[in-house]
Amino acid sequence: MKLCVALDLPTKEENLALAKELEGFDLWLKVGLRSYIRDGKEFVKELKDMGFNIFLDLKLYDIPNTMADAAQEITRLGVDMFNIHASAGKEAMRQVMQRIENEPKRPLVLAVTALTSFDERGFREIYNQDLKEAAVKFAKMSYENGLDGVVCSAFESPDIKNETSKDFLTLTPGIRPFNEAANDQKRVATVDMAKQNMVDFIVVGRPVYKSKNPKEAVEKILTKI
Repeated sequence: MKLCVALDLPTKEENLALAKELEGFDLWLKVGLRSYIRDGKEFVKELKDMGFNIFLDLKLYDIPNTMADAAQEITRLGVDMFNIHASAGKEAMRQVMQRIENEPKRPLVLAVTALTSFDERGFREIYNQDLKEAAVKFAKMSYENGLDGVVCSAFESPDIKNETSKDFLTLTPGIRPFNEAANDQKRVATVDMAKQNMVDFIVVGRPVYKSKNPKEAVEKILTKI
C-alpha cells in the first residue's frame, strides 16, 4: 500500500513548502482541481523535478473524444497517474486508453466509482442505485475496458478486487489515520481498515497538511502502512 499526500493548501507556495518538507519519503503527491487550475503544468513539473510520483486528480468527465484529447495532454505532462469518471461510460474509457497506449510513458488511469462525499442516500438520489453495487459495476466496466484501477472507498475495495483482480488497483480518499473528523467526507476509513481491505493507494490530506508537524504525521502513517 502506498501513501499519496494531497496538496490542497491555499497557495502554491504553501504546497511547495509541504512538498519540500516531505522530500525523501516513499510517497506520491496528489494535485487536485484547485491547485491545477491555479498553478498549472509548471507546478506539476516542479514537483516532478523534486522526484515525486504525481497523481493528477482532475476526474475527467465529458464526451469521449474530448476526454481522450485531455488524457493525451495529461500524459504528456509526465504525471504518473490520473483519473476519469467511470460514469462517462465504456466508449469514453476505450477512447482514453486507445489514445494514450502508444505514448512513451503511459500513466496509470483510474476511474472514479462513487465520490467518498456520497453516503447511500445521496448516491441513490443521483444514480438511483445501491452505492456498493454501483461501485462494483463501475469497477468491472473499468477493468473490462483496460483501465488500471478505480477510486473508491475502503468499504468497496474487497468486493471490487473479488469481482475483477487482486492486481486491479484501488485508491481510497477520505483516510483518517488518527481518527480525525470526517469533515466533508462521508465514507471515511482508518489506515488499518484500508490495509485489511486490500487498498493499494491511500490519499491523506488534512491530517498531514494541517498537522503542526507534517513530516512526523507522514512518518506515523508510513509506520502503520
